[in-house]
Amino acid sequence: MPERRQECNVNPEILRWARTTANLTREQAVGKLMIRGARDVSAVQRLIAYETGKVAPTRSVLVRMAKHYRRPLLTFFLSAPPRSKERGVDFRVLSDSASVAESAVVDALLRDVRTRQSMIRAVLEDEEEAQPLSFVGAATMADGKAAMLAKLHALLGVDRSHYRDQSDADAAFRLLRTKAEAARIFVLLKGDLGSHHTAIAVDVYRGFVIADEVAPLIVINDGDVKTAWSFTLLHELVHLLLGQTGISGAPANTPVERFCNDVAGEFLLASDELECLGLREVGGDLAEASGRIGEFARERYLSRAMVACAALRRGLIGSNLYGSLADGFRGQWLQERHDRRNARSEGTGPSYYVVRRHRLGNSLLQLARRMMDTGALTTSKAARILGVKATSVPALIDGGRS
Repeated sequence: MPERRQECNVNPEILRWARTTANLTREQAVGKLMIRGARDVSAVQRLIAYETGKVAPTRSVLVRMAKHYRRPLLTFFLSAPPRSKERGVDFRVLSDSASVAESAVVDALLRDVRTRQSMIRAVLEDEEEAQPLSFVGAATMADGKAAMLAKLHALLGVDRSHYRDQSDADAAFRLLRTKAEAARIFVLLKGDLGSHHTAIAVDVYRGFVIADEVAPLIVINDGDVKTAWSFTLLHELVHLLLGQTGISGAPANTPVERFCNDVAGEFLLASDELECLGLREVGGDLAEASGRIGEFARERYLSRAMVACAALRRGLIGSNLYGSLADGFRGQWLQERHDRRNARSEGTGPSYYVVRRHRLGNSLLQLARRMMDTGALTTSKAARILGVKATSVPALIDGGRS
């Protein structure tokens, strides 16, 4: 039966733009949008009619487009497609192997993050809690690495020794995250669009920062090895001190990325500490070098890849050995991640709410809880900020009460 029409006046250019930026062909889109052919008109022809302005889409079609194109419904009523700004400054230099599909997933993730951050800022402004943070943009690269490291220590109130005094790598990251949140910085863990099928590789996206002076927000790709989360957080904090909104990936091929890496690396590892490893003595012995670096990294809650990279930069190992080490560490981590996913699928991992709370962080959860208690946030708006269904909000909030 033909769809009952409640036509919406939209710019057809936006329909084409929304579909293509979602990386969907017309054939793929009609399936997701449940557009059906009628009489002598195919489903694809109906979509073309929408996208060329020959036929106005119904509201129900627009709602489905908003869902599957991953765009807010209001986007379709703009006079023209918005300029792309989700990424801010793109600090990455991507290889030719980075696919269009990966780029579309990254843009969808960052759109979601930006929307949530704008809602956070709005609720803070509505409740007259929007106090500007003086440290955002308070530094420049011209200050030098030593001065930037000092600012980082002052912002967090901890240094390398405090980090290493923790019980394990999880506790060490939790220390840095708690200190960042105490400075009124929201820190989220997010590496996909809700399932591992949309996981984003760390060389495409490792971290993202919104250098907003009221509601600064950092996102870490939790698809990375856990011991790398601390490094990424510190890296993005340097961007925040520089007042730079943007996306980072690996490897670091731009001056600002190398600067942020150097400061974050020095926070975690003194430049002369690696001499004790005796890596010059091992020559090209992969197993020996891997063992020494692995033990060194575990004791200090560092990623093995970071230690290997630092050793390469100090001339302690050659590029060929470094490449083999990096490949080996990557393979070990992929196997560990596979094992964790199997454990979750068998019901032996942490619950949905435990995982979700961990990814959101205490600061965001406490804000949502407090604003709901005062009536400043409805359940539906809290769900949007938290990135969950409205039905999940009560359990997510109440389960996190201390």
